[in-house]
Amino acid sequence: MNNLALLFYSQGKYDLAKPLYRETLQLTEKVLGKEHPDTLSSMNNLATLFDSQGKYDLAEPLYREILQLREKVLGKEHPDTLSSMNNLAALFDNQGKYDLAEPLYREIL
Repeated sequence: MNNLALLFYSQGKYDLAKPLYRETLQLTEKVLGKEHPDTLSSMNNLATLFDSQGKYDLAEPLYREILQLREKVLGKEHPDTLSSMNNLAALFDNQGKYDLAEPLYREIL
């Protein structure tokens, strides 16, 4: 299901990808739990979709939650945690919120 959503996303068919991403997230959360790495990846895919569409108000809370959970589960220095931090920084950067992006970029570095 996730791979089909990724295919639609890569083709720019966001309206087809979104319900699949949502269902994948719902199912992984139900079966594996909210803190499982696969659930967090599913959440990240949905956030990335929103980000790509310029729906920053929907992407930001997801990116923040993913970052918080990955820090808790994987630790601050894990590559997936740093990737989540970078996603949030890039979101701020894309919106011109440089005062929020810069400290995150510096921490990642």
